[in-house]
Amino acid sequence: MDLTAVSRQLSAWFSRQPAWVSDVLLALFVTAIQIQSAAIPVPLEPVPRPVSAFGYVLLIVSGVAIVARRRRPVLVFTITASASLIYFGLDFPDRLSYLGLFVALYTLAAYGDGRRSLMIAGVGTAVLAVGWLIAAADIEPLVAIGWVFFRIGASVISTTLGESVRSRRVIAIDAQERAELAERSRDGEARARVDAERLRIAREVHDTVAHAIAIINVQSGVTAHVLDKRPEQAREALHTIEQTSSRALREMRAILGVLRDGDEREPYPGGGQIDELIAKARDAGLDICFEQTSPVTPVPSAIGSAAYRIVQESITNVIRHVGTTRVTVALEPSIDALLIRVVDEGRRDPTHAPARTGSSPPSGHGIVGMRERCQLLGGDLDAKARPEGGFEVIARLPLLPVGSRW
Repeated sequence: MDLTAVSRQLSAWFSRQPAWVSDVLLALFVTAIQIQSAAIPVPLEPVPRPVSAFGYVLLIVSGVAIVARRRRPVLVFTITASASLIYFGLDFPDRLSYLGLFVALYTLAAYGDGRRSLMIAGVGTAVLAVGWLIAAADIEPLVAIGWVFFRIGASVISTTLGESVRSRRVIAIDAQERAELAERSRDGEARARVDAERLRIAREVHDTVAHAIAIINVQSGVTAHVLDKRPEQAREALHTIEQTSSRALREMRAILGVLRDGDEREPYPGGGQIDELIAKARDAGLDICFEQTSPVTPVPSAIGSAAYRIVQESITNVIRHVGTTRVTVALEPSIDALLIRVVDEGRRDPTHAPARTGSSPPSGHGIVGMRERCQLLGGDLDAKARPEGGFEVIARLPLLPVGSRW
């Protein structure tokens, strides 16, 4: 029969059993070996005193105590060490009578709590060494003293082996905990990215829909007012509604494209589309002055997209809460930042809409969304009523990464 296969089968069988089963079998094995070895002489051992019944009791006690080695390692070591001191103090032969002690030392180090267990094992071994040397003071023949040093050395080796096993187990547990922590961190980061993407999509949808609906609302009102008297103007208003809704649908498809598979996605609107946005606002009845200087450094796409959305939301708020008025949109890029200013002069028709009083922005999430956009890019935004009338939005977006400006 293949010994390797038998060994594997035995190992698999032991791994399926509770820990106490293997401890019982080990205790029986150690007890049997110690008792049997007491009757078999070995070379160069001291002149032995025959093992008495009391000696066999000591061997049995030190062997049977192994049953509790995992649950009470300190107690088992104390029992085996005491039995060993008494056994050798009565000049009984060495042979394999110390096997239970070595198992106890290994278990104390392997299943203990580290420093405390090593201290107990070290002090216990030192006490045993002194006791063994005292008991061997008149040993005959003198060369048999080597057995005493063998016991001391084997005790140290058993403790070292147990500490090595404990250290490897602690390292393995620590590595597993770090892996689980890393897995939880990855899950948390993934959820955070999903939440951030969900918030970004919601913000994009809000800006696109709010702007389009505001323009459509104004143009539909114009159409209803001039349909009978000036059909050509009504036709232009309907054409503006058609273009605005079509553009809004295209932007919605681009925004929601991240939720679909495939590579054919339209780009998000950016700084290059602000001119078109201004033109649509003029069609909605706003008197807009657009001022833009050439950028000193290239404007990143994220900054351009944020600038577009800030201008779009600001114009939407003017259309929704003020109506037809004069608006100034200014883009002033510098070396390290892009300054955006959107200023309106306030209501021209007192019956059109309620005025915005004080410094409080209109209700809704528009200004909050603009401020969040700026903060995500390391910038800031200020929106407030002007003392001379109207409202102004001033945003500053850094063109350089936050860390590179210091």
